[in-house]
Amino acid sequence: MWRLWLIFDPRRTLVALFIFLFVLALLIHFILLSTNRFNWLDGGNNAVAATTSTTP
Repeated sequence: MWRLWLIFDPRRTLVALFIFLFVLALLIHFILLSTNRFNWLDGGNNAVAATTSTTP
């Protein structure tokens, strides 16, 4: 394992890893915000209320 860190600079590798994980987290949150069920900014209960109001 120590030879791997001789090939890659640990600082650059960890910074790249953290940037990748941050971008991935932003992407997942924006995907969830684009759905009706998981949009917590617009009050995500719109889809649940629409389905329960149509049942007799």
